[in-house]
Amino acid sequence: MPMEYKYKSLENEPESLLKEFFDLLPNYSEEDKKTIEKAWKLLVEKTKDVKRPCGEAYYVHPLRVATILAQNKLDVHTLVSALLHPIHKFDITPHQIREDFGEDVEKILITTNKIIALPMNSKTLHQADAIRKMLFAMCDDARIILLTLSDRLDRLRNISSLSKEQQHALAEAAIEVWAPLADRLGMQKEKNEFEDLSLKHTNPAAYLQIEKIIAQSQEERSAYLEKAVNSIYKSSQRMNLEVTISSRAKHYYSIYQKMRKRNKSAGELYDLLALRILCNTPAECYILVGIVHGLWKPLDGRFKDYIAMPKSNGYQSLHTTVMCESHPLEIQIRTYDMHNMAEHGIASHWLYKKGTNHDLVEEDKLDIFNKLKQFKEAGITDKATFATLKNELLGDEIYVFTPKGDVRKLPAGATAIDFAYSIHSAIGEKIIAAKADGKIIPLSKPLENTQIIEVITNPQAHPTESQLNLVKTSKAHQKIHAWLMTNDKSFSQKFENEKVEQLPPAPVKVRKQHLKKDQFTQLPQNTKSYDVLIEGEKNVLHNFAQCCKPVYPNLIVGYVTRSKGISIHRADCLIYQRIPNKDERSVEVDWDTGKN
Repeated sequence: MPMEYKYKSLENEPESLLKEFFDLLPNYSEEDKKTIEKAWKLLVEKTKDVKRPCGEAYYVHPLRVATILAQNKLDVHTLVSALLHPIHKFDITPHQIREDFGEDVEKILITTNKIIALPMNSKTLHQADAIRKMLFAMCDDARIILLTLSDRLDRLRNISSLSKEQQHALAEAAIEVWAPLADRLGMQKEKNEFEDLSLKHTNPAAYLQIEKIIAQSQEERSAYLEKAVNSIYKSSQRMNLEVTISSRAKHYYSIYQKMRKRNKSAGELYDLLALRILCNTPAECYILVGIVHGLWKPLDGRFKDYIAMPKSNGYQSLHTTVMCESHPLEIQIRTYDMHNMAEHGIASHWLYKKGTNHDLVEEDKLDIFNKLKQFKEAGITDKATFATLKNELLGDEIYVFTPKGDVRKLPAGATAIDFAYSIHSAIGEKIIAAKADGKIIPLSKPLENTQIIEVITNPQAHPTESQLNLVKTSKAHQKIHAWLMTNDKSFSQKFENEKVEQLPPAPVKVRKQHLKKDQFTQLPQNTKSYDVLIEGEKNVLHNFAQCCKPVYPNLIVGYVTRSKGISIHRADCLIYQRIPNKDERSVEVDWDTGKN
């Protein structure tokens, strides 16, 4: 994505703003522009007299959000949705949106507004559920999350009018949620900007220090890079290779992380700049890395081949670091198509002028979507489960190999136990030891990139609670947890006790002496009984299980039976935990308290 575009037109001149916006859209048809103009006029008409607390015209923020999406070449429905995303506050109904702009825009707006309204500034289970809902919305339409990301990025860019507490909360959410999510979608520039803006507002002293040092050394480093670029051009021409070379400063957050890791100031770091070489074919990429390594000595362990093993977001490139004139220099080599993917991520090959036809998408480019579909039916009931899910989806990743050479992608920090479960659940349950590159390693030790992992099993082995605390993947966590709930009474009892603490207070007063110590929230019947919502719907055939007899406010779960509709159990019910294939048969259920 290009740098933030600053509008030259005055904000009280909406027609001039629209004309300037259209100048950014050379690839959109006249019909698309007419639709965008229609949406813009509706937005201006409804909000022309409205100002934001900072004094800015209300319609400027939606225009900037649409600008971010236009720079990423999103389709017309997404741009219209960006312009209209706050319109529901001004007496515009979803029905009107559908009539004027179509069902596609209506659906994007409804879900996007729900996500934007979710709280993201509290490290609680409530926040965990908010992020879960946001992530799962991506399964239906990635444009929803692209619009949400653009909204958050513009708010972060224009944060000065907020209180210090609000600024800090927004900056924290950027580094914990939005930057990793942009990275998973392959939107590298957005990810970098989220990180830099977050650093600017959470550690302004470090940000200003880095900014000052980069400005001071710019002239010296430019001369250094120019020599390197000329050397590569000359060698490439001798091989009849047409290449484009550009230099770039590493973003501030990346430098900040290096400072912390190496315990050095920014002035002591030499690898603050990098070169990027673009060519036509993957074969040329490998020829060019040979040329680079012939010019300068490569640093051991700093070569990464993301062409042979693409990142889960579809990113492909060769990375190497060489010693150039006594200073380390990072160089990236990729094709023009790979660069387009790296610049725009998922938008570059899915959305622009393609709608949302999943048949047009290469499966290996949609790793996050495939994982989300697997997780969608899994309920998040505690912070540990959510932390596992969030780490797997948004955390860093590593690549390890089976002894046969098959590649396994795992989240950073994953152990041999996670690896075993990624092969097969039966192997995970029987693991007793593991080897990495032929050497025995502790099951607690995090795996490292490119290791060859061998699992050692024993038929008598079984999952343990200590293993549950070690694993980083949701599959391993869920499988071990289910086994312990079914086979380990002490664990299931402890889990039940934790559930007691998480239950909301009952709507009627309950005297403690009415409860027996060995009962799990065995509450007396409420004076008011509540029915159940199935997937948000009333009047769906269901029955209350007699094994646990759930009553409000027990946490409840439901699954589809063969003849009696939906069977409702308490979430802690051991009978429910033993139901075969319950995950595939589970549905979302909740008490109908009349608040929905």
